[in-house]
Amino acid sequence: MIEFVIDQRRKDLGGFEVGRVLPHHGGKMVGPFIFFDHMGPADFQAGFPRDVDVRPHPHIGLSTVTYLFEGEITHRDSLGSLQEIRAGEVNWMTAGKGITHSERFEDLRAHGGTMRGIQAWVALPIEAEETDPGFFHHAAADLPTYEGGGMWARLIAGEAFGAKSPVTVSSPMFYVHWRLDAGATAQLPAEYPERAAYVAQGIVEIDGQQIHQGQMAVFLPGQPVQVTAVTDAIVMLLGGEPVGERFIEWNFVASSKERIEQAKADWRAGRMKLPDGDDKEFTPLPGDPPPPAEPMS
Repeated sequence: MIEFVIDQRRKDLGGFEVGRVLPHHGGKMVGPFIFFDHMGPADFQAGFPRDVDVRPHPHIGLSTVTYLFEGEITHRDSLGSLQEIRAGEVNWMTAGKGITHSERFEDLRAHGGTMRGIQAWVALPIEAEETDPGFFHHAAADLPTYEGGGMWARLIAGEAFGAKSPVTVSSPMFYVHWRLDAGATAQLPAEYPERAAYVAQGIVEIDGQQIHQGQMAVFLPGQPVQVTAVTDAIVMLLGGEPVGERFIEWNFVASSKERIEQAKADWRAGRMKLPDGDDKEFTPLPGDPPPPAEPMS
C-alpha cells in the first residue's frame, strides 16, 4: 500500500525554517504536485526585520497554492493583486507564461505571532504551460468541509469524497486538509492513480506503519488507504493524474529545459514585471550578484 516514505529536509530561508518534502530525489511528483514545503512553525516577535520577507521573484509553468494553519501573509503580484491570506483560506496563483510576486509578513511584523502552513506548487499540463497568469483567493467558508467520527476535513482544491472545491484547477487532482482525533480512522479512496498523505502534526498509522510529523507517505495505486490517528493529527492529502515529466530549477517549472533557460534570461535581463507596489527590490537568480542597494532619501 505504501510505495515509499519521504522525510522532510529542513531548510533555513533566512529568518524561518521550512520542511521541504517535494521535490524528491529522482524528480518524483505526486499527481501534478511538484513542490511541497511545510512552513514553520515560526514564532515572530513584533518588529522583526523585513529581510525575513520573501522578496519579489518569478514563476513559470505552475500554480502556487498557499494554505495556512496559523498566521497571515500579504501577497502582491505583477497582475496588481494585493491579498492578505489567513488560516483556512486559499491563495491560488497560476504563473503560466510568467508572473512575479512577493510574500510579506506585515501583520506578523506589526503584532507578532506564529506562522505555520503549506506552500505547494502544481505543475500545469503542457497545453496550459503558456497560459495567461492569474490570481484567485478563496475564503475558508467557501470550501467544502465535513465532520464526523473524530475527523474534520476541508477540500482545498480539486475533487474528492464526492465533493468539488470552487478553486479552479488545470488537471484532475485533489488536495485535502484532515484533522483527526487520536484513535479516529479515515479512508482515502483509490480514485486517483497517484496519492500521498503528509503528516503536518502528530502520528498516524497506515498499513501497520507509523508515519510521523514531517513525513509523507506515497501510496501505490489501486487500493483504498486506511489512516488511523495514533495521536491527534493533521494530515494533508494530495495527488491526482500525472501531467508528465517536468524540469524544475529555482522557481521555474517547465516541460523543456530550453523554456527554463529562457525564463532565467528574462529574469536576469529585467524583462519580467515586478509586483505593483513592491518593485523596489527583487530576488536575484541564484549565482548572480545581489542587486545594487536603493539610494536612501
